[in-house]
Amino acid sequence: MTARVQDRALAIAVLTTVWMLLWGVFSWFTLLGGFLVSMLVLTVFPLPPVTFAGRLRPGGLARFAVRFLADLVVASSQLAWTALAGRRVPRSAVLAVRLAVRSDLHLTLCAEAVSLVPGSLIVDMDRAEGILYIHVFDLTGPADVDRFRRDVRGLEERIVRAVGSDAEINLLDTGVAAAGPIEGGPR
Repeated sequence: MTARVQDRALAIAVLTTVWMLLWGVFSWFTLLGGFLVSMLVLTVFPLPPVTFAGRLRPGGLARFAVRFLADLVVASSQLAWTALAGRRVPRSAVLAVRLAVRSDLHLTLCAEAVSLVPGSLIVDMDRAEGILYIHVFDLTGPADVDRFRRDVRGLEERIVRAVGSDAEINLLDTGVAAAGPIEGGPR
């Protein structure tokens, strides 16, 4: 079985499962209905091919999960404190952050992880250049801008070390794809 057929079969299985969970009824009828709806959805809205050249690394996954949970707690606390204290008007910005590894999968994983942390939201991305445009809440100056960009690049590194290929990890280690300045400055 080719990788494309396996990906399609997995997508059908996941969509069928979601269909059954949404209906809340586990019967042959909902299974068949979910299968047919899944086939229709994948035919009308085909998924682009996404290749996974990496492998799951338990140590990297654990480091990513622990740090991600810590980031969630810290960002939620900071956001709540800013909202409740009300002593100053928070300043926001849209920052451009160039990623080192430019595969669609890693770009998507990094964008999702950034958006899940309160106070930051992906507003656009440039796939060809590997740039995420992120709306960031409550920046007080250039030091915060630099810190946020370092945090996003650190998040990318943890993701790549958790699920990346040896070649992608080598890119991070050698700095060949180092995230340099963005033409035109921050957006």
